[in-house]
Order: sequence, then structure tokens, then C-alpha cells
Amino acid sequence: MNIAGSLQLGFIYSLLALGVFITFRVMNIPDLTADGSFTLGLAVSAVFCISGRPFAGLAAGTLCGAAAGIVTGFLQTKAGIHPILAGILTMTGLYSVNLAVMGASPNLSLIGVPTVFSVFQNAFPGLERSAARLCLTFFLAAASAAALVWFFKTSLGLRLRAAGNNEKMVRASSINAEAVRVAALAIANAFVGLAGAALAQYQGYADINSGAGIVIVGLASVILGEIIPHRGRAVFVILCAALGAVIYRLLIALVLYLNFFPAYMLRLVSAFIVALALASPKARAALKGLRPRKKAPPC
Repeated sequence: MNIAGSLQLGFIYSLLALGVFITFRVMNIPDLTADGSFTLGLAVSAVFCISGRPFAGLAAGTLCGAAAGIVTGFLQTKAGIHPILAGILTMTGLYSVNLAVMGASPNLSLIGVPTVFSVFQNAFPGLERSAARLCLTFFLAAASAAALVWFFKTSLGLRLRAAGNNEKMVRASSINAEAVRVAALAIANAFVGLAGAALAQYQGYADINSGAGIVIVGLASVILGEIIPHRGRAVFVILCAALGAVIYRLLIALVLYLNFFPAYMLRLVSAFIVALALASPKARAALKGLRPRKKAPPC
């Protein structure tokens, strides 16, 4: 069981979990843009690496992910399209965009190409390859989580949280709720794009189908993070969402190590976990209704 590799992937996918957390938990928006914005960040990062600019690849992947979120936001707010359909439209259109970015090739290889991981390892030759990757992925995850904690304390962050809690109240307070929604989708997909950009350089290739079903991975990570006991403060909730991705990758590694089922069944298991978690409130309510009521004491 490769614990170090699972931790490295977990820290990368924690960026994805932060993005899904913003849309799914904070804004209560079912956003499917992540499948396309994740691959967009991955493709853009790979192209920049091939041109010899790996750090610019991370930044460009983040910005392109944010642009995809803005498109979805405008479809929802200005075109009046249902959030699910808006995400599907953006995701579908991004498939062609991603192919165009990759030069009409379904995959790009980064073998022998400088990446942020190789640059970091060369800067610290005393570190082993695995240790260098672990340090860099942890730094990306920690810095992203800290940035999100700081953002939620800003004026825009507070408006975003308020809009997710009660959009009618936000409108009554003369706050542009549509602009807040667009900003939330942009920030969320910026994290998703960064996750894709980091994954491309970590695994050494970009594939057009890398983002298929990635929303389920993000949801599973967020839900697993909610299992961790924490206080209600935003910093603890965000950290738990990020840690949920690490737990998810460790569970996947454990299942593969124990050989419970073949690797191609992982997405099905993830979908099953998410379905159970989402259905649990209704199941608990139904169980409460089946419990016999206590008889009133005799007068």
C-alpha cells in the first residue's frame, strides 16, 4: 500500500474538494462544470509545461477554470438556465475547447518536460523524490485552504456565505445576488482548475477524459470530511473538506490493496457512497417516524 502516493494525490484532490465545497455546501448550487474545468486546467497546464513554463501553467489553469465558472454563472443568471443544465452546457462545450487547447490530441505526454515537481526537487536535492512531491502537494493544499479561510472573512466572502444561506435576504439587503453567484462559481472552478493543473504535472500527462465523473470524487471528499468531528467555524469546516479528499484517497488505496474489487469499480463505489450520504437525512427522518411515541403519563 503506497501511503505516500495516496497522500500526494489526496492533497491534490483537496483543491478539487474546496471548489466543490463552495458550490455544493456554501452556495447550495448543483454545479457540473467541474468535469470540464478540471480537464481545462489539466490541458492548459500541460501545454504551458511543454513550452517550459510550469509555474505559469498552474496560474493559467486556475484562471481558465475561473473563466469556465464565469460562463456557467452567466448562463444561470443572465440566460435564466437551470443550474444543472448550465453546468452541463459548459461542460459539453469545454470538451471541444480542451481538445483545441491540446492541439486536437486526446492526450499529451510530459515525460522529460520540466514541471513544478521536478523544479522543486532540483531546488532541494537533499530530498527524495517522494518526499519532495509530498512537501509540494501539501504546500499547495495548505496555501489554498488558508486562502479560502481568509476569503470567507472578506466582505465578498461574507456576502457569498449569506447568499448561500438565504438569497432572498441578500436581495432585500440591496446586494447583487447574481454577481455573488457568478463570483462563487468562478472561485469554485478556479480551485478545480488548479487541481487539474497540479494533477497534470504530478502524473506527467494530460488526458481528455481525466475529468469524467470528477464531481463525484469531489462530493465524496466533501462528505467524508463532514464525518470528521469539528466545530462549526468556517476554518474547521474548510479544513475538514480538504482532509476529506486525503481520507478518500487513503480509502481507495486500502481497497485496492485488499483487492475487494477491480479498479474500474471505484467510480461506482464513490457514487454509492455519495448517494448514501445524501439520502441519510431522509432515512434518519423515516426512522424517527417509525419509533413508538412515549405514552403520556396518566393524570
